[in-house]
Amino acid sequence: MEFIQAFILGIVQGITEFLPISSTAHLLIVTKVLGWKELGSKDFVDAIQFGSVVAIVFYFWSLISSIVKGGIEALKDQDWQREEWKILVGIVVGTMPALIFGFLLKDVLPESALIIAIMSIIMALVLALAEKIGTRKRGFDSLQIRDGILVGLGQTLALIPGVSRSGSTLTTALFLGLERDTAAKFSFLLGFPTLTIATLYKSLKIFKLFQAHQLPDNIVWLLIVGIISTFIFSYLSIAFLIKYLQTKNTLIFVWYRLAFGSSILLAIATGWKG
Repeated sequence: MEFIQAFILGIVQGITEFLPISSTAHLLIVTKVLGWKELGSKDFVDAIQFGSVVAIVFYFWSLISSIVKGGIEALKDQDWQREEWKILVGIVVGTMPALIFGFLLKDVLPESALIIAIMSIIMALVLALAEKIGTRKRGFDSLQIRDGILVGLGQTLALIPGVSRSGSTLTTALFLGLERDTAAKFSFLLGFPTLTIATLYKSLKIFKLFQAHQLPDNIVWLLIVGIISTFIFSYLSIAFLIKYLQTKNTLIFVWYRLAFGSSILLAIATGWKG
């Protein structure tokens, strides 16, 4: 059963990490509803995010390598107007707010079903507003350092359970007038360093707990199953969202978030303890 749980948690993590619906919210609700206390711990579900990190690298390898290579060449030539340099600096600077606030607030922000429900509904409305007023006229070649800073500030909202890292960055990017698929790509790239660092931090914590014999002996295999499952469904989720947003809007996610949040509120109102 533990291996089945690890695989299912990988599916949930992989699908919801990149769709603007909050992986933290879905993992918390799924583990609470099914009563998976051990594998539902935040340390485990954060560690299997490594599969999502690898999925980003695989899917965007050519784009990532092009940005890094162009950024290095721009640094050598001191060409501060080069497109890759602006994107690279924007990603680096935009990552700072989430890392700083994440470190300061890591033990402060509560993870409750009520907060998840409220934030799911609020972010649904904000995403709908971004869809309505966003111009969607700017492509990937128009990205500036300022975009990285602003989208990075938007990413800090994802520290609140139920907001969604991809949802907050995608919404901010739409407000800045980016095309939908460009907004999605940039949100993935900007979230990549934060996701990677957070995953490594949690993996180190699990390693220390394992050394102290505070975890099951098969935890390594459970992590492998969870990471592989996460990688597969993360890759599929990225591919789906990029293709979907090339021709369609984000309103399906708005309606989903409204239904998700309302369902949790209804469950709490009828006696579910969350």
